[in-house]
Amino acid sequence: MSWNPMLEPQHPDQGRLDDIETVIIPRARDLGSFEVRRALPAPQRQMVGPFIFFDQAGPAEFVTGQGIDVRPHPHIGLGTVTYLYKGEFEHRDSLGTHQMIYPGEVNWMVAGNGVTHSERTSEETRKGRSELFGVQTWVALPEEDEERGANFEHHDEAALPFLQAEGKSLRLIMGHGWGEVAPVNTFTDMFYADVVLEAGAALPLPSDHEDRGIYVMTGNIEVAGDTFEAGRMMVFRPGDEITIKAGEQGARLMALGGETMNGPRHIWWNFVASSREKIEAAKEAWAQGDWEQGRFQLPLGDDAEFIPLP
Repeated sequence: MSWNPMLEPQHPDQGRLDDIETVIIPRARDLGSFEVRRALPAPQRQMVGPFIFFDQAGPAEFVTGQGIDVRPHPHIGLGTVTYLYKGEFEHRDSLGTHQMIYPGEVNWMVAGNGVTHSERTSEETRKGRSELFGVQTWVALPEEDEERGANFEHHDEAALPFLQAEGKSLRLIMGHGWGEVAPVNTFTDMFYADVVLEAGAALPLPSDHEDRGIYVMTGNIEVAGDTFEAGRMMVFRPGDEITIKAGEQGARLMALGGETMNGPRHIWWNFVASSREKIEAAKEAWAQGDWEQGRFQLPLGDDAEFIPLP
């Protein structure tokens, strides 16, 4: 899709510093073969809209034979969103899903009452050198959907709305914004987009969402003369007209937000829930390890190992 008028700010400026409610500097975790930067949850903010977890994975390079091995592990009460800029993942889950994901595509796994999955670099990719750079987020589910059955969706690059204007491009991954609706099935009002801005280009954030934030993946942005470099998440005040302007390096952003939840969520390990009792029940079920009759099963084709309860 070519130029879209909703990509253009009605009153272009560099914004005001008091537009920013919170600036989050992610915590870095060295996982040995690559680094993860976690922006959510943070002491300042548990969620932005329904987004309760935000991890930047990489950029990383692997020599022949190396890659990512995230062993089978469980989730409840959330949906995982995987989106890549470089590299690939091989996803398997206890629903029987076996799905590769490549840059520009989206994997959306709704855990509901419980699901188990693994993510690994494929054997084919391990035959040579490879790269990995992307984002994984968790979306908290409304209380009425926490006990629903698990589900998985994959949408390729061509299925996601793609907008362009002078100096900017935007791929809408989930939700609605800028006059478009993504095909991913969601449970709350939200938006999630991959944005690329050339130096000096400006992009308005949707004004019809309660919570709005951005994460600077590469480059930098300017707000009221101040520069914010890559590796920063900014959450903006509700109701304000917000325009993001790229700095002299240009910028790549993840824009995210939506309707706030009806209350905070409890998080323990890979579990998210509206009550501690639901967390405790999931812990007990995983610890029992009854893969045949229990609440959790191991992924088909990847059931030789799993991550034990911490």
